[in-house]
Amino acid sequence: MTVPILLASGSAIRAQLLENAGVPFSVQVARVDEETVKRALLAEGASPRDIADALAEMKARKVSDKVPGAMVLGCDQVLDFEGQLLSKPETPEDALVQLKSMRGRRHMLLSAAVIYQDGQPIWRHVGQVRLRMRASSDAYLRDYVARNWDSIRHSVGAYKLEEEGVRLFATIDGDYFNVLGMPLLELLNFLAVKGVIDQ
Repeated sequence: MTVPILLASGSAIRAQLLENAGVPFSVQVARVDEETVKRALLAEGASPRDIADALAEMKARKVSDKVPGAMVLGCDQVLDFEGQLLSKPETPEDALVQLKSMRGRRHMLLSAAVIYQDGQPIWRHVGQVRLRMRASSDAYLRDYVARNWDSIRHSVGAYKLEEEGVRLFATIDGDYFNVLGMPLLELLNFLAVKGVIDQ
């Protein structure tokens, strides 16, 4: 019998990555108050990496508790800008402030994935990507936010590399799938070794 895979996320890009890779799955979104959890972990001095991992685990565990036998994949991505955790912008003004602060400088994206089965973690990975932004002008950044707000409002750092956001960057060091929010290659390796997908 095939083990069902559940994606505990409403992220369209994560679902698309799994679909494109030919991984059979269904979606069951975990309801987690991410901002409250982030604030509590930051108050305890948790690192951005640990916060990404904890949020991914929380999502996987929440769904796993309700669906025995299934492999539940929880994911989360955080942006570490010089030790500061950036969240999704709440307004276009927030997006502009984030982009202006990061231009010409480096930041890191951390993409965590955790798989739970029968209420227990069976696999986890946190992928890292280092990015350096171009020194874009105020005018370009204003226009960029205005053109792309409906899309970038759902992204940490106020950009999507798979869209016009790629123009904001000078260098990217790391796996593109981690930029999109999932350590896909490591996940596929695990699923293949476990016999969940063919290899």
